[in-house]
Amino acid sequence: MTLTFACWGYDRTEAIRTGAVKVEGFDIKCLDLYPRQIFDRMGGKKEFAASEFSFTEYTMHFARGNSPYVALPVFPSRAFRHSFVFLNRHAGIKRPKDLEGKRVGLPIYTMTAALWQRGMLQDEYGVDWHKIDWIQGQVDGVGAHGTPAIPELLKPMPMELAPPDKSLGDMLVDRTLDATMGTRNPDTAGHPDLVRLFPDHRAAELDYFVRTGLFPIMHLVVIRSDVHEANPGFAQALYTALCRSKAEALKKMHYAGANISMSPFLAADVEEIDEVFGSDPFPYGIERNRATIETMLRYMVEQDYIPDTIPVEDLFLPVKDL
Repeated sequence: MTLTFACWGYDRTEAIRTGAVKVEGFDIKCLDLYPRQIFDRMGGKKEFAASEFSFTEYTMHFARGNSPYVALPVFPSRAFRHSFVFLNRHAGIKRPKDLEGKRVGLPIYTMTAALWQRGMLQDEYGVDWHKIDWIQGQVDGVGAHGTPAIPELLKPMPMELAPPDKSLGDMLVDRTLDATMGTRNPDTAGHPDLVRLFPDHRAAELDYFVRTGLFPIMHLVVIRSDVHEANPGFAQALYTALCRSKAEALKKMHYAGANISMSPFLAADVEEIDEVFGSDPFPYGIERNRATIETMLRYMVEQDYIPDTIPVEDLFLPVKDL
């Protein structure tokens, strides 16, 4: 039996895709898809044996006691989100607190990136996100952002939908929105009226990490519960392979003889990464991620995703590190 594993084409999973690292004891077919495609297909039809998945969506299922998935403490996607908050310069927003009372667009209110953005704005700048009017739509296209099958919030949040013929970027330009946030730049980001809330976002993100130790987790890896029950050794084998694949990626990233990526300043970036994050900027397992996960769970309680916090260990299958 071939088990499918769907994941975006990360450097940290490349060795599994190429077959250089095996999921020992299992025949694996790797599918290289965009995360939104994976979430829609795994969340809606449970199409894959295992996949990358939204942290918030998995945790909402888990908290309701009816999760069709089990999870590994593997976090293939992490990202700071300061850089993706855009403003119309005429909206009267000079500081984060000025977002209160404004109309702010985002792709999906419950997406993990939005959870982190609201939590960061609340903790760091005292922003009351209850006082923001939220509008959902694609930041860089028209219509809905995918077809998510996400559980409802415990307390409904008033939500407006963007017009079917306008992107959130369009609305930001014509001032029917004051700001947008999400996982990418609006399609109108080059317009002279659009600016970032954090102009020097790299410095803001670095300062945030140095002070808090938080490198926001976006995605984890899930296995369908029925697949796990039928293949009890699969979880450990996949976890071990993912750890080994990431180790291969780190080795290639540090090789200075020829840059592994199209980053002109890769050598300097790697030096900074090692200085700030240590030898592994994408740690797997529970302990090195405990504070970040506990912060996420606090945000999920505060923002009405889940009723109570959850012991971190309960979210994941017990697996052994290398």
